[in-house]
Amino acid sequence: MIDEPHRPLSRRRLFGIAMPVTGAIALSACTGSPGKPADAGASSSEQVTVTAPEDLMREHGVLKRILLIYREGIHRLQVGDPAPTQELNASAQIIRAFVENYHEALEERYVFPMLEQAGKFTDTTSVLRTQHQRGRGVTDRILAATAAAGSAPGQPGRDALVRDMTAFIRMYEPHEAREDTVIFPALRDVMPAGEFRDLAEVFEDEEHRQFGQAGFQGVVDQVADVEKALGIYELGQFTAS
Repeated sequence: MIDEPHRPLSRRRLFGIAMPVTGAIALSACTGSPGKPADAGASSSEQVTVTAPEDLMREHGVLKRILLIYREGIHRLQVGDPAPTQELNASAQIIRAFVENYHEALEERYVFPMLEQAGKFTDTTSVLRTQHQRGRGVTDRILAATAAAGSAPGQPGRDALVRDMTAFIRMYEPHEAREDTVIFPALRDVMPAGEFRDLAEVFEDEEHRQFGQAGFQGVVDQVADVEKALGIYELGQFTAS
């Protein structure tokens, strides 16, 4: 018999593992049903699936972390510290590749049309599309301003970079908040259940097509590298006094 090659688990599924007998007995004692599992009707191979809206919200976490990087860049530019052009350029490249060319492309191809066809939140999706377009223009300017590694921009360039990063933060904080609390939750209401489940797999396939096997986690690691370079990676440093 030839062993089947190992296949890595999809990051969107956590498969249940059959509980050892001793574990089942211990758990049954807690539930007051000796000799029976806590949930006799549940299959040991049940799966918990990460939905498409949950996936999009998780990707917003990458965006939030880059907004923090932009804030750090703004602070350093305003107090006269050396411009962290390399770190800002790396962050803007992540915005371009992961947020704009991947995440927002999924929204515009799958999420917004489903809501618009159902006549829901059409005014909101119109604004969101416009903001995507404006955001790409701002990212173009940030990339151009930080492209020359080791080259310190003059004061007019520093001021322009501060304005662009400030504008990006000001637009995207309410943008992502509206998507997380209004647009993404509404998607379930306008899609058949089967299509809603399948959309997560569509997103995952596209993610790995664009970002390889590491996918989302690889992008998170890139963001963490920038945070470490700027000295803002440790979560504890943001704890209120």
